[in-house]
Amino acid sequence: MQTKQPFYHILLLILAGEAVFILPFVLQRIFRPTFLDLYEITNLELGLCFSVYGIVAVVAYFFGGIIADQFNPGRLMGIALLMTAAGGLYLATYPSVHGLRWLYGYWGMTTIFLFWAAMIKATRMWGGSDRQGKAFGFLDGGRGLVAAGFGSLGLFVLSLFVIGEFESMSVVDRKEAFQYLVWTFSGVVALTGIIIFFFLITKGNITVQKHEKVSFRDFPKLLKMKVIWLLMVIILTGYCGYKITDIFSLYAKDVMLYNEVKAAGVGTLLLYVRPVLGITIGFLADRTATSLWLAIGFAIMSMGALVLASGVIGPSLVLVFGVSIFTTSVGVYAIRSLYFAIMEEGSVPLALTGTAVGLASLVGYTPDIFMGPLIGVLLDNNPGELGHQYVFSFMALMGVVGFVATMLFRRINAG
Repeated sequence: MQTKQPFYHILLLILAGEAVFILPFVLQRIFRPTFLDLYEITNLELGLCFSVYGIVAVVAYFFGGIIADQFNPGRLMGIALLMTAAGGLYLATYPSVHGLRWLYGYWGMTTIFLFWAAMIKATRMWGGSDRQGKAFGFLDGGRGLVAAGFGSLGLFVLSLFVIGEFESMSVVDRKEAFQYLVWTFSGVVALTGIIIFFFLITKGNITVQKHEKVSFRDFPKLLKMKVIWLLMVIILTGYCGYKITDIFSLYAKDVMLYNEVKAAGVGTLLLYVRPVLGITIGFLADRTATSLWLAIGFAIMSMGALVLASGVIGPSLVLVFGVSIFTTSVGVYAIRSLYFAIMEEGSVPLALTGTAVGLASLVGYTPDIFMGPLIGVLLDNNPGELGHQYVFSFMALMGVVGFVATMLFRRINAG
């Protein structure tokens, strides 16, 4: 019997769901040009760090899914946040590229093994049988608001230590300013972990009852479901698109010729699209079919990416640039808001939610392994706008594949 979860639980899930990824990903997404410069690494080297993260994460997704079906998510997530924050203290020491790879491997474990499937299962339980769109829309939209807040906090912290233009400061002063930023983020992530550990105390229905304990015999049952395989493709293509949003700030610098601070501002501004879109599409999805809006999201992502890949955008076409990245962001964030919400529509057993998430994520999140190096190679070997054209062409292709997989999902469930 499902016990209704209190509203503040979704607020805690929103806070934790983005805080855990601030240090490994959001920091680099917003401040990518600055990060590359201060850590003295190339796009490819940063991409390889992401690959190390992805390799560890793929294993962690699988076993983390099983763990999520056994224990209270608040405890798991709280520990994961504290461990992730500890990695931020090492990041603030400006480790070598070799040290960064070890750090990203560590983060691959802390952010996924105890955290990811537990968060998804808790969210599905909060949504019940009739508000899955709202649950996952609130989660991803709210996470976007938290990420935007972190971006704004980062710009504010930097402004406290910047005199004049950031680019004109000495390397030592720039590193010191950025170090304060990393310390601030680490402290906030640690505080979030403590809050989650003590206050996200779910009702008894979150974990699987003793007679329902998950075993390896459940895997064939899930693997026989076509919707699980389609969910893998949907997550994979949507996540490829999301990974490419990491270079929006770099696109602003390379193609639109913005300075580092203004480029970071573009990345931060786009994060505010996510909360509005996530909440809106969550309500829409609960009134129709969730998979329908997922298909629309893939179509929009492809259209926006095609414009960015066309080569028509330049420093004088500010409006076209703004509309294009806004449109692409809308598609990407719509997909992220909904791809786990379709589990209810696909009749995935509730008791096996964590395990199903682990299986789908095993393939779906492999872009953590290959997207970083792929983006790095394309950008580093094709300087300027050309490299960005190649990257966004790939994004458009992923949108088409995701659209087809979503329509197949709809056909199976209609039948």
